[in-house]
Amino acid sequence: MALRKPNDMLAAFSMASMTDVIFLLLVFFMVTSTYVFPTAIEVNLPEGTEQTPEKPTTRIFIDAGGSYFVSVADAEPAPVPKDSLVTVLTTLQGADSVAGIAVYADVEVQYGKVVEVLNLGAANSLKMVLATRPTADTPVTPTPSSENK
Repeated sequence: MALRKPNDMLAAFSMASMTDVIFLLLVFFMVTSTYVFPTAIEVNLPEGTEQTPEKPTTRIFIDAGGSYFVSVADAEPAPVPKDSLVTVLTTLQGADSVAGIAVYADVEVQYGKVVEVLNLGAANSLKMVLATRPTADTPVTPTPSSENK
């Protein structure tokens, strides 16, 4: 009579728990990636000492080549010709949810182009903020006045 062992060990490895962990990591990274502000326009901002706590959702980008781009909320920046920039600003003025417009101008952009955009906003009674990055000697501790414009 042959004696059998009561417990036979299986050589297979169950991947069910590993699949659950991978799925949870995937969901975590998908949710946290929505908090990242991706800009498709490469703009090297000038440094500034004064910062504002406001974060306008409407943004105008002026890249190093002098091209204009407009982005509302989290939408991708869309190119806008200089001639229709006034029309876009007037349309944005009609929206009730616009608290202000942030102007992101590259360091290489001529000062006159930035002033033209700010003058267009002033002529249409829009509140505009010039975006800068904090200087190297700005305090490390975050305060409401040390955030980007």
